[in-house]
Order: sequence, then C-alpha cells, then structure tokens
Amino acid sequence: MKAKKIFLFITVVILVGFAVFFSQQYYAVFQKAKQERLLSEVRKVAWQELQQRIRSEISQFKGEAGIVIKDLGTGWEFSHEKVKLFPSASLVKIPLMAACFLAADQGRIKLDRNIALKSSDKLTGSGVLKDMPAGATFSVERLIGLMIYDSDNTATNIVTNLVGIDYLNNTFKSFGLKNTDLSRKIADYQLRDKGIENYTTAEDMALLLDRIYRRSLGNKNVSDQCISMMKLTRLNDRIPKYLPVAITIAHKTGLEKGVCHDAGIIFTNKGDFIIVVLTKHANSNSTPSKEFIAKVSLYAYKYFE
Repeated sequence: MKAKKIFLFITVVILVGFAVFFSQQYYAVFQKAKQERLLSEVRKVAWQELQQRIRSEISQFKGEAGIVIKDLGTGWEFSHEKVKLFPSASLVKIPLMAACFLAADQGRIKLDRNIALKSSDKLTGSGVLKDMPAGATFSVERLIGLMIYDSDNTATNIVTNLVGIDYLNNTFKSFGLKNTDLSRKIADYQLRDKGIENYTTAEDMALLLDRIYRRSLGNKNVSDQCISMMKLTRLNDRIPKYLPVAITIAHKTGLEKGVCHDAGIIFTNKGDFIIVVLTKHANSNSTPSKEFIAKVSLYAYKYFE
C-alpha cells in the first residue's frame, strides 16, 4: 500500500513536471508570436510613414523622379513612376558589368586577359584612362572595376567593344530588363545630340539589383562579383551621403546634363533594402537632385531604425 502511494506520488510529480514544461514552452511560443505580431504592426506603421515622407519630398522636388525602394526581408515595395523612361547615363554600367561577368562565366571573355589602351578607345567625361598613355595595359577585370567604382567612360568603351553591343542588349533582355538598352556607346555625345539615347527605368534597375542580391544571375559568382565591385564606388554624394559610415552600400551613380541617378543595395543589421532614384531636372547644376536622392535614402534607412 505504501509502495502504491509512493508510485502515485512520483507519477503526479512527473505529470505536474510535464505540465509545467509544456505550459512554459507554449507560453514562450505564444510570447514569441505576440512579439512578432507587434513587430509586424510597428513595421507597417513605419513603412506607411516612410511612404508619406517620400511623397512629401517628391512634391517639393523641382524635376521628375522615378523611384523604387524595396524591403528585401518582407518584399514590401514603394514605387513612384517606376516605368518612366530616363536617360540611363552611367547607370547602364550596372547591367553592362553583370553582362561582362556572365560572359566570363560562359567563357566568352577572360577576366585576366590584358588589353592595351588605344587612343581611339578614349572618351571624354569621367575616369582616368583618358589621360593614360596609349599602350598602357589593363586586365579586363580591372577595366570592369574602373567602369564601376570610378565610372570610367574609356574603360566602359573598351569592355563594350570586347563583348559587343548586340551581346549586351540580348543579355539585358535575358536578365528580365524591359526598358534598358545600349543604343549608343557611353559618352557618345554626338549621337546623343542627334536624339539617340540610352534609357532605363527604376523598375529595371531594381529588378536587376534584386537578382544580384539573390544570386540569381547565372552562376552565383556573377552576383558576388557585381556586389564586390559596387561596394567600391568612390562617389558617395547621393545614397550614402547621410548614412552612417559603417553601413555597407553597394551602389552606382549616373550623371549627365539634366539627369542625376543613384541605385544600390544597402546592408544593415536590421535588414537589407534596394533603393533606386532616377531624376531629370532643368536646374543649372545637379546639386538639388543629389540632395533629393540623399534625403530619400536617409528616410529609407530610418525605416529600419
């Protein structure tokens, strides 16, 4: 009889123990779910505030703007005139870079091949190669790098000739870009003055950056190489201007008379996002457009704070 009482007592203790354990587990799961719901609600409110702030900036901006901001965690997207055509300026160097790395992955070109600079390659505008002596040699990979982090027009001209405009335009289409092409070479202002222009949209640039971020451009290395190059961009007067120095940003700017752009991926401890801002203006200089892009970028960053 005594043994039965002991057995019953032990059984009750065990059952109570199990009950306490599972109730604690259930409570922890319940609390976690509650916290996630609250966090989701907070993020929704912050996202709505972000959109209101950007719309306010757009209403005050003296020019045209095409914008896409995408939260890469939730997939939420804010857009404004995302399919509007803008002269791409140097932004076209992003898909050009991706196409070159894909061409290397396919064996069409070799990144370690050295190419001699010719006088006929030199273009005006941004970059240092135009001032280099003819005969100086650079690897294809170095030329792609100069095209991105220094926005070198001469380097762009060389790699464009290397892979060919037809290959580039066909590859742009294979990336899913609907309104981005090369109708003329970079800095060919004579053709531009005749009305031949390279165009893109905020939607296309955001799509390409999304595919780069998700490593879905051919081999994974293609995307990794693109991100590594864009992280080295030296011109930081737009998207990065008001952001903490410690934030990692992979971006590329574009600038010509009357147009000013920036597009990139911002990596933060609380989430990553894509930001594309294309602008067209009639101002005497690009300072207002650069400030507009910098403010939109700051608002997007604050959303994650």
